[in-house]
Amino acid sequence: MAIIDVTISQLSESVAEATLLNWKKQPGDGVVEDEILFEIETDKVVFDVPSPSSGILFEILVGNGGTVVPNQVLARIDSEGKPSAALQAPEATKIESEKESSQAETAHHEGGIAMPSAARLLAETGLNASQVQGTGRHGRITKGDVLSAMAGGAEPELPKPPPAPKLRPVEAHLESPLMTDRPEQRVPMTRLRARIAERLLQSQATNAILSTFNEVNMQAVIDLRNRYKESFEKEHGAKLGFMSFFVKATVHALRKYPVLNASVDGKDVIYHGYFDIGIAVSSPRGLVVPILRNVDQMSIAEIERKITDYSTKAKLGNLSLEELTGGTFSISNGGVFGSMLSTPIINPPQSAILGIHATKERPVVENGQIVIRPMNYLAMSYDHRIIDGKEAVLGLAAIKDALEDPARLLLDI
Repeated sequence: MAIIDVTISQLSESVAEATLLNWKKQPGDGVVEDEILFEIETDKVVFDVPSPSSGILFEILVGNGGTVVPNQVLARIDSEGKPSAALQAPEATKIESEKESSQAETAHHEGGIAMPSAARLLAETGLNASQVQGTGRHGRITKGDVLSAMAGGAEPELPKPPPAPKLRPVEAHLESPLMTDRPEQRVPMTRLRARIAERLLQSQATNAILSTFNEVNMQAVIDLRNRYKESFEKEHGAKLGFMSFFVKATVHALRKYPVLNASVDGKDVIYHGYFDIGIAVSSPRGLVVPILRNVDQMSIAEIERKITDYSTKAKLGNLSLEELTGGTFSISNGGVFGSMLSTPIINPPQSAILGIHATKERPVVENGQIVIRPMNYLAMSYDHRIIDGKEAVLGLAAIKDALEDPARLLLDI
């Protein structure tokens, strides 16, 4: 027997521990070098961990949902073993494996074939396997699929509460119909959701957050997009959206008012000579903010392609730590969900964030006349410790001017 330890290397500079989400193999299973063994979730990404050797998975030391740290031994592989080596695994592990197999078999009869960890989660939440789209090998349902289904609004089949105890005659009149059918479901936060909560509280506790608002007439951008979107897509292989215009207008304003692109470090203000813009996008695991680096050097086509790439990766959970780290300014687009107005929270250690919203036809006054225009309400939240209201207001106005007259972006005025 030649035992190989399965560990994970350093996660990242800012990540000390992670959660083991889902084992792809069970004790006794044969494994091939570089075959995916399990999934790890940090507060930023989910990634696969491959097998360091071929052989037999002899023992699992940390189960699904366990907390892991770098260089911790998570499992052992017998590199010289054969499938019968599974009989040498600890009895407790065998019992757990049989239990998981039973749960998976139950899920199989109710819908798709569920991996053991997914079967456990299905049993805990009351979801039926037929409600979950499997993305694993041969359509198998993974734990991530169940979490995605929950995030996407799949309604669990909650167990019926036990019958209410019979009340004595004097108590019967106190029973309310509203209290007889009130199911609850307790689901632990994912690491990403817990990290989001931590950072939002940190932002509100450490920044002096104020917000300023403005409205922008999007007609010029809409006309420009409608005029060139077909030829743009043929030329660049990417669809011409609106976000690239917001990104370019933002960089235009940050050049004019560099403090909006700065950050606080203790009692120092760091002015960044580059523009790394975070674009908030939704994923099945929650809100993530991938970074467009050196966006001032990117063309409209490059921005559109990168945003599309990030959106696809976010949906699949394939964003890397590098793609989510850093950033000097952020843009949050609540408009994709129909938001009219919001006050976005600053993403530390940044000092400002732009919130854009749904563009709607609204009545406005032009030259003393009421006319209908496609209007978008802009919001900028900023850290008043280093950014004065004047700079925030003028910065937001510069974004507005660039969007209402896109020629300003070409002429840099």
